[in-house]
Order: sequence, then C-alpha cells, then structure tokens
Amino acid sequence: MSFLNHLINGISLGSIYAIIALGYTMVYGIAKMLNFAHGDVIMVGGYMCFCATTYLGWPPIAGVLLAVVVCTVLGVVIERLAYKPLRMAPSLAVLITAIGVSYFLQNAALLIWGSSTKSFTSVVSGDPIQLFGGQLTITRVTIVTIVACVVIMIALTLFTGKSKMGTAMRAVSEDKGAAQLMGINVNTTISLTFAIGSGLAAIAGVLLCSAYPTLMPTTGSMPGIKAFTAAVFGGIGSIPGAMIGGILLGVIEIFSKAYISTQLSDAIVFAVLIIVLLVKPDGLLGKHVSEKV
Repeated sequence: MSFLNHLINGISLGSIYAIIALGYTMVYGIAKMLNFAHGDVIMVGGYMCFCATTYLGWPPIAGVLLAVVVCTVLGVVIERLAYKPLRMAPSLAVLITAIGVSYFLQNAALLIWGSSTKSFTSVVSGDPIQLFGGQLTITRVTIVTIVACVVIMIALTLFTGKSKMGTAMRAVSEDKGAAQLMGINVNTTISLTFAIGSGLAAIAGVLLCSAYPTLMPTTGSMPGIKAFTAAVFGGIGSIPGAMIGGILLGVIEIFSKAYISTQLSDAIVFAVLIIVLLVKPDGLLGKHVSEKV
C-alpha cells in the first residue's frame, strides 16, 4: 500500500508542476520567450490567498479568486513593462530581464511580508479518505489538485483548438508577421497568454501551499524551476506534453524521496531530464521544427 500512497502523492505533486508548466509552455509556444519570473507569480498567488483568508477573514474560494485576479493583472503588467519593449531584442536580453523581474518580486515580497515563514491554511477542508481499512489515505487536497489539473488541461486544449482567440494564439505562435497582416492584434494575444499563464500560476500556488503549508518569499523558486523542467521534459510548446512531463516529474521526485534518498531527489529529477533530452531533444511530445533559412 505504501507504493500506492507514494504514487498518488507523486501524481498530486506532478499535477501542481503540470499546472505551472502549462503557463511556461503557453508563453514559450506563443511569445517564444522563457518567463523565469513565473515561479515568483506562484508565490504572489500564495500570499494573496493567505492575506485574504488570514487577515481579512474571507472564505477560501474568495481567497483563490483574489489570487487569480491579482496574478492575472500582475502577469499582464510584467509583460507590458518588462517584455513588450524587448519583443525584437536578442533572447539573452529577455532572459536577463526575466531573472531581474524574478528577483524584484522576491524582494518586494520580502519587504511587504518579511522573511519569516507563514503557516498557510489549506483552502480544501475535510477529512482524508481512508481506503483498504486505513492502509491507503488520500487527502482532499490531493483529489482537488488532480481534478483541477485535468480540467485545466482539457479547457486549455479546447480553448486553443476551438476558440477564435485560441486560433489567433496559434497563428501568432507560427508567424507573428503573417498573423499581424491577417488582422490579428499580436500584442493583445501575447498579453492574454501571459494573463492565462499567471492565473494558472496563482491556482498552482494556492494548491502547492495547501499541500505543503509553508509560505515564504522564495516559495515559488524551486517549483518554478521544476515546472520549467517538466515543460521541457514533455516538450515545450505542447499542452499535453506539459501535463505528462509534470506528472512524471512529480512521481519520479516522490519515489526518489521514498526509495532512494531525500537529499538526492532533486538531483535524480534533473538527471532524468538530461537523459530524456539526450535521447529525445524535443521532449516526449515536442515537435522537431526545422530552422527557416
């Protein structure tokens, strides 16, 4: 039964990574840039929900909605102020800016909320579900996290495949210049992509802090890096790839902690990524794109 327990915990953690990775993969797939400040948007989402439920006494669902709204606006502001002026700049300039935004958000959180670790109250209440005479325990947060991940992935796949705005996103992803000539507002499309990614980061932040109830200014750093790893693992730019990559990464991490070593679990996760990229450089579901000359 301990194997099943670890597997369920791994899928739950992987679902959080998958939700974050979906934000990375959408921004990269459409704007062709890596938003390394994405991990810190998770932390902002966690703090917003914490403030709403702890200081203002709001119900958990209102706290989650506040976190999503604030992070969505934050994502658009970051895109407009930091990334839009660099649209035609070399990718290194964008990368350095993203790291700068990340440090800015971390230090802003440090100034506002201090360095002390906050104890986060889970937004999902209720007793854990006991199966097989109590040998298998599944928490409510685990169930909500896995369901949320599946629902978000299906909704995003339908949105990008069926809606008018989704078609515009795919057009911008293929060729920004041609999309503009066809009357698509490229700036609005990229801003919407950042808004969706940041809204997802807020949901992931709340679920992460509910499962692991500590909150500090660096809370989003490691999950952000691991989610980026998951996006690359699954094939960056692919929505199902981000989900598969996230879940596999979560399962590998939990099994590494349980059966090999707690200290080495992160090293094992990144070692698996290196092996996958050596065998399949575009990730598990990534498409190989030939360079246009």
